[in-house]
Amino acid sequence: MLAKIKGVKLLTEYKNPNYKVKLECEDGSVLLIRFDYTYATKSYMPLEVYHNGVSKGAKLAWYTREFEKMTVSEFLDKIATKINKKYNFKLKK
Repeated sequence: MLAKIKGVKLLTEYKNPNYKVKLECEDGSVLLIRFDYTYATKSYMPLEVYHNGVSKGAKLAWYTREFEKMTVSEFLDKIATKINKKYNFKLKK
């Protein structure tokens, strides 16, 4: 993962766990991502994406494909694993 994590938040009060992460990209730009884990599909999905304060909706593939060279699922899984470890949170089975 090329971007550096600058801040994280785990919100467990929802039906599906929600994550907020602030990343600093290699070029110095800021990427804010809010995503959740959906138990039904067993996958992470972006909910909101902001790049330097500009809303990109829920689209993250443009970043992961061009800069991280991985899929959105792989990228969010890596971030969520780090956040879950920090908060000692385990997904329900």
